[in-house]
Amino acid sequence: MYGQYVFRVRVRLQPSQPGISLEPGTETTTVTVTREAPAPGTGGWRFFRDTLWRGEIADEAHARRLAEDWLDLPVEDVSFSELQADEAYMDALKEEIADDLTAFKADTVSEVLSKYLGSSIRVEEDLDEPSA
Repeated sequence: MYGQYVFRVRVRLQPSQPGISLEPGTETTTVTVTREAPAPGTGGWRFFRDTLWRGEIADEAHARRLAEDWLDLPVEDVSFSELQADEAYMDALKEEIADDLTAFKADTVSEVLSKYLGSSIRVEEDLDEPSA
């Protein structure tokens, strides 16, 4: 069982020491960041509820701070791309959501998934966990 959140992050490269410069000044680049989705029912599994709304970042300043912590770089912009998961992860996620619909202020699991993730879910048959 495996799931991961995928984000597009634009970072700003700045020298950390005086006497070092970048040409032409501050550079920006966009990278794809994947963050393992905690197993449903474990600590942090409601990350999507606390961070996303209809497949978009709910609080951009908060998301930039999160991405800066993940990358240890200044972040100019972050956007959510998708939740990638295998079928086992999605089944477990739906079960956990169903057990606590009131926490999501919703009547059905489908409503929860739509409310927080929109159409940004990709279920893959052979999503392998990254090797440690």
